[in-house]
Amino acid sequence: MNKPIAPMIIRGEVITDNLIEVGGRGGDLAFLTPDAHRYLDALPLGNPAKLADLYELSFDDILDFAVALGARLDLTTNAHLQQACELSYRTAPTTPSLVKSSYLGLRHMLTREAIVEAVDSTVGIKYLEGWVSQRLIDGTELEIRCFGSRALHIVAGNSPAVSLLTILRNMVLRSDAIIKAPSNDPFTALAIARTMVDMAPDHPLTRHLSVAYWKGGDEAFEERLYQPHNLEKIVAWGGFASMKHVSRYIQPGLELISLDPKRSASIIGADTFASESNVSEAATRLASDIGALNQKGCVNARVVYVQCGTDAAGLKQLDGFGRAVYEALQNLPNSLSTPAKRYDAGLKAHVDALRLDDEWYEVIGGKDGEGAVIVSKISEPVSFSTQLDDRTVNLVPVDSLDEVMDAVDAYTQTVGIYPEALKDELKNRLPLHGAQRIVSLGYAVAMKWAAPQDAIEPLRRMGKWISNQINTPHLTPGPWQRPPLA
Repeated sequence: MNKPIAPMIIRGEVITDNLIEVGGRGGDLAFLTPDAHRYLDALPLGNPAKLADLYELSFDDILDFAVALGARLDLTTNAHLQQACELSYRTAPTTPSLVKSSYLGLRHMLTREAIVEAVDSTVGIKYLEGWVSQRLIDGTELEIRCFGSRALHIVAGNSPAVSLLTILRNMVLRSDAIIKAPSNDPFTALAIARTMVDMAPDHPLTRHLSVAYWKGGDEAFEERLYQPHNLEKIVAWGGFASMKHVSRYIQPGLELISLDPKRSASIIGADTFASESNVSEAATRLASDIGALNQKGCVNARVVYVQCGTDAAGLKQLDGFGRAVYEALQNLPNSLSTPAKRYDAGLKAHVDALRLDDEWYEVIGGKDGEGAVIVSKISEPVSFSTQLDDRTVNLVPVDSLDEVMDAVDAYTQTVGIYPEALKDELKNRLPLHGAQRIVSLGYAVAMKWAAPQDAIEPLRRMGKWISNQINTPHLTPGPWQRPPLA
């Protein structure tokens, strides 16, 4: 059987020579790709002055290109996307229906209105289009503009949308991007880049995008590429080990923008139990936050703190709520969530062990890889809470929300909250403990790129913010005009 080819794309050129065999994550697919070592000298842009052609484009020109690209990212007609989607069924951490749903959604990310909204609410379009002037109180005229950069993007492979978001961010900033395709999604960024080549091979936006696959941790390759004369920014998504590895290359002139591993949680307030309808709604919303992307995202709930109390009556309420959550998990649409592609054996062993400890835990489901709800009878998460995955959640009873604050730290990304009114009590407290995103329960996966991410604004960080300071001595006395000391 012929192995599929993942080409290398360097600024409009599709390369299929000097192929070597590599494997996707999990060992389900071997594919061929150009040996990145052979093209190392061609990957970097080199002289940053070569970004100048991007400044011949207006922001409207960039919008026109993005919208035209979106029209071509239709899975029903785009052969590159179709091939990438089929191959991703084997490499992705999620099941085929979730992969297909993600590919179907790509084209909807590139609407003019959504791009304008996101860019204007983060960077500010006026700062991308020209110098923005202001008069300071000492008479100084200060001009500020955001310029693009030469960037390497080490993208996550848990969702195809990450690759398109990376390409879109690069376009609006007028940057030059090298995308390192991940082993669990080596095809999405390539398919998008090939679509750009088909659409407009000589367009500056096409000519400032490169996509390549190389094995992470290849020090001989990375030590030559990850240098300030090649790159100004490294935007890295990934786990603890990969972040620690890439940080070794950071030096003056080369900045790391880290979108590093996070955990997310949910808080269910006492008022949830005021009515059966509240309980039902909260269970459905929580199931969505657990099950979306089959719990492969940082945004997914894993530990849920439920203010039901720890007395017998409270634990009975929690058990009933847990069963409602389990039932809702099973009824999620297959475009959002499914039983696991491959339920983690180590996790299953932990879960099965808790079944024997019914004094402290109640385990609902999980025998067939469909997901499980672990109901704790004490106010502490299970010892393996950081390993919860594949639609496996731990419900933890608490008497007071003060107990939850101790569990929130710098690794906490998203906190889903129900009922909505509870947010007013918590939204000024949670960030002080480390929480980075607060969201209505059920909407954890509905991230907005107009919002900050991981407590930073990646789009702003990816740009270079340049100032031009204009002074005249009659308005702002110069340093040389200071009176002498007595």
